[in-house]
Amino acid sequence: NEHDACGVGFIAHMKGQKSHQIIKDGLFILENLTHRGAVGADPLMGDGAGILLQIPDKFFREEMAKQGITLPKAGEYAVGHFFLPRDPDQIEHFKKVIVDVTAEEGQQFIGFREVPVDNSSLSKAPDIAGTEPYHLQVFIGAGRDAATNQDFERKLFLIRKVISNRIYDQFGGQETGFYPVSLSSTTIVYKGMFLAYQVGAYYKDLADPRFESAVALVHQRFSTNTFPSWKLAHPYRMVAHNGEINTLRSNVNWMAARQASVSSPLFGDDISKLWPISYEGQSDTACFDNALEFLLRGGYSLAHAMMMLIPEAWAGNQSMSKERKAFYEYHAALMEPWDGPAAVCFTDGRQIGATLDRNGLRPARYLVTDDDRIILASEAGTLPVPEESIIKKWRLQPGKMLLIDMEKGQIISDEELKTTLATRHPYEKWLDRTQLILEDLKPVEPRALRRDVSLLDRQQAFGYTSEDTKILMSPMATTGQEAVGSMGTDTPISAMSQKSKLL
Repeated sequence: NEHDACGVGFIAHMKGQKSHQIIKDGLFILENLTHRGAVGADPLMGDGAGILLQIPDKFFREEMAKQGITLPKAGEYAVGHFFLPRDPDQIEHFKKVIVDVTAEEGQQFIGFREVPVDNSSLSKAPDIAGTEPYHLQVFIGAGRDAATNQDFERKLFLIRKVISNRIYDQFGGQETGFYPVSLSSTTIVYKGMFLAYQVGAYYKDLADPRFESAVALVHQRFSTNTFPSWKLAHPYRMVAHNGEINTLRSNVNWMAARQASVSSPLFGDDISKLWPISYEGQSDTACFDNALEFLLRGGYSLAHAMMMLIPEAWAGNQSMSKERKAFYEYHAALMEPWDGPAAVCFTDGRQIGATLDRNGLRPARYLVTDDDRIILASEAGTLPVPEESIIKKWRLQPGKMLLIDMEKGQIISDEELKTTLATRHPYEKWLDRTQLILEDLKPVEPRALRRDVSLLDRQQAFGYTSEDTKILMSPMATTGQEAVGSMGTDTPISAMSQKSKLL
């Protein structure tokens, strides 16, 4: 149903050409996805909306010059956006934590900037207005140990995690109003508990013609499994998502279980500072974003990480090459699929793409224009484009991926992308050498039944309940047939009931 599912989309210039028009078009797409978001009892409060953009070097350079600060070269500094509580003392405390951790991790603190906002379009109801955060941007320069941009991004990831963990520990895990929206040398996120049109009206930066980007990734939220809040609005640091991750609890548990065995030459001993990868109380998309960022900073490419997290339906697929099957089978031992109906848009600021879950249960349509723009959204028509300017129209298909490399200036097809990744390493040989097939193992003599443990203890150890015994097992023992049940309701409809309906 297009009226109760999130709206997601992006516009990008495939050659990486930045302009303010991209931002205006992104906000226009977002406003045309308004019907996909939810509105609270207060008509001025939405479930959340936002936009992810590339860092506008010229804009920030001129803004920081007003403070007498000269920024390093583009790519050698990062911009972080933080939600903070509005209490002045707490703001100063959190600022100090940010400065201290930046220095501890060997990077250069440059300065702060208060984000100019206009909240006149937001609800004035006290319980809603009271949730509005204070917006702070922090500027961090690359240290000597950040020789490449990837090294710098890895350090920024580490800084953000250490800051979050320190504040979490200082306040005993209680909600403080602190939230790192984004911290990167390539991208920045502006989001909040908005209706679609309020994003551009609230953040004054987005209306400034000096603010330019080659990418605009937007999202209008329809909250299903968490209560709306400023921090749970999309986009997150790398993704925006329409759908649900139905395997979330298992995915988060497995990520936590692997912490004891994970190692990385890129992080070294610092890897322990990253735990936990996901915090309790986050949405499914927030946890997915955490996992994607962890894999990316750990050395996987963006597309490789996405293929691990949302694999195609490969088992028993007769039309898939053996190399690609081996790729998925090998990685299935490293990462469980994050399954559920999902259309996920993702970017690291250099590449942008989208993928569908293996069942294709969320729509995503895209078009390519003759002026090197690509526009993708949950539905067609979110940005009017003259028909004569369109050189390709299509839709994402189940399990397929669309990837645009803006540094190379091209679309990389699903087939080319996955064939390249699947043949990069000898996954078949690795499986043959390391994989154990249960059917190939030698039979083991059964152990004698333990008589020193009661039946009740054994039932409890294996998770049996009195309901299992009474409703499922007893009928099977007495009739030799599996019990048949229903989870429906036998309440008669009002027209056929002799009793008054309870209020």
